[in-house]
Amino acid sequence: MTIPGKKVATLEVPLRWGDMDAYGHANNTVYFRLFEEARIAWFNSLQLGGPEEPTGPVIIKTSATFLKELCHPATLLVETYVGKAGNTSLDTYYRLRDANSGEIYSEGDAKVVWFDRTARASAPLPDALRALAAG
Repeated sequence: MTIPGKKVATLEVPLRWGDMDAYGHANNTVYFRLFEEARIAWFNSLQLGGPEEPTGPVIIKTSATFLKELCHPATLLVETYVGKAGNTSLDTYYRLRDANSGEIYSEGDAKVVWFDRTARASAPLPDALRALAAG
């Protein structure tokens, strides 16, 4: 699959033994946690949406395509891409690959809505995110 958008971050993550399930591989929920970890690390690097901030990201839709079984031990690269930006939302995409072989385990996406934590409603997307999506 060709991921739309522009790559904005790569996070290296070891697969933990505890990420394995009774079937001897990483459960599908682990892939979503890895996407989440990469997304939060990226937002933190931009100093956006931290828990102490009045606004931040929420996910309204996410999906993944599981291409290859993920087993311990593995060192992973989670690549984050940005796509289309709306007034309050941003399309994000993820590729999970092996850090050594480059094999792709999974690709996914998440629609991020910027959220006002006090008003409990969507908020304007920060200019820094809008600029990344446009550039």
